[in-house]
Amino acid sequence: MTLLQILTLLTGLLVESGLVLFFISALREQEPGAARKAVLLAGINPLIWAGLLLFGHLDFVRGVNLTVLLALFAFFLISLVRYFPPRPETDLSTIEQFDERDHMFSRNALQYHPDLLARYFELHPEREEIDRHLHGKPELGEPGGKFYDPLLTGMADAAFAFLDRQKKLVEGEKRPEKAVTDPLAVAAAIRFLAKYYGAVDVGFTALQPYHFYSHYGRRAEQWGEPVRSAHTHAVVILVAMDQQMLKYAPSAPVIMESARQYVEAAKIAHLIAHYLRGLGYSARAHVDGNYEVICPPLAQDAGLGEVSRMSILIHPVHGPAVRIAAVTTDLELPQSPRKPFYIEEFCSICKKCADNCPTFSIPRDEKPLSRGFAHWSIRQETCYSFWKGVGTDCALCIRSCPYTKPDTFIHRLVRFYISRNSWNQRIAIWLDDFFYGRKLPITSSNPDWFGKK
Repeated sequence: MTLLQILTLLTGLLVESGLVLFFISALREQEPGAARKAVLLAGINPLIWAGLLLFGHLDFVRGVNLTVLLALFAFFLISLVRYFPPRPETDLSTIEQFDERDHMFSRNALQYHPDLLARYFELHPEREEIDRHLHGKPELGEPGGKFYDPLLTGMADAAFAFLDRQKKLVEGEKRPEKAVTDPLAVAAAIRFLAKYYGAVDVGFTALQPYHFYSHYGRRAEQWGEPVRSAHTHAVVILVAMDQQMLKYAPSAPVIMESARQYVEAAKIAHLIAHYLRGLGYSARAHVDGNYEVICPPLAQDAGLGEVSRMSILIHPVHGPAVRIAAVTTDLELPQSPRKPFYIEEFCSICKKCADNCPTFSIPRDEKPLSRGFAHWSIRQETCYSFWKGVGTDCALCIRSCPYTKPDTFIHRLVRFYISRNSWNQRIAIWLDDFFYGRKLPITSSNPDWFGKK
């Protein structure tokens, strides 16, 4: 065999191996459409390379063969180049704190506190019409929502009721004397403890004013009071959602899985807070419905990912399919590395979450300037209105994100590939659209898991 024929054979085998690996991964992901396309390409691929080998004696075919191999080699070399344009510097001192009273969850809860509702509308009369309209819709998991099911949504209600009863656990008295004074040793122990109880990632960061809400809004007893904390550092905990459950979005399984992971994140945060207080340090857990901090930017600064177009954190391995909890403390913990994952650059060209949002609540434009810095923000009124209509927390944006893929060998290669340059990212988005589809189908009913239909 000539050198050209050997290179042709090896290239064909390499491409075929990649398609077979992707087919196996698609089967594991329970993605029959992607698996069928992989089989189709795996059938066509050998024919192409066999044709180049069989007719390689013809000058035209030999020229095509050489051109294809050189193009693939150049493509491979370019794919390894890491280059992204420098990001503009953000002046952190100009960032205005977000008021928790303006969060949609807080605004929705005011319907049960008429005096606070009146005070809020005095501050924001332009929001009265839309908020009263939302108040008239059924609550998540209650009868009236499209995907209400007492057997399924009742599980999520039980989880959130359980979380509500944990409010008293977020704070507590610390041990009078320090049991351990080495912050590096404590940080290593916290990392072990968090992962031992189920966290998929843990990070540490120094606290900044923009990490905190300016005022309380979720809890009526503190509504409108300024958020003040003497804590200087934070532990940020991530738990991963079951991606198979997310495939049912926006039906009942997504709120069941969301609630389950809020419970898991809260469990770990409470344990770490108790652990720190037992070592002699002040600590507060920040869990679902009981935050003083804003979790996505806190997690980003702790080196756990980047805030995305859909305004939530994307982890480099688990994508947006994560839930976050935090523990703030007066212990000076070591800063986790803040290396760029180039997820922001990916989001700027992908826009798949925006295309799959049923209410167009996710912007397709570049990041606007708001609260003193450029960032994407969803239209929370239209998003939450859809939530209340279907009775779940939707998750179509999370489900459609190309980063919402299992941690298989083939997807690790893709994640490395898209971390090199924006050209790779564009190709990866095109391939994701080809194999998985650009617009995902929306289910019209809950799964029949218990044989009642």
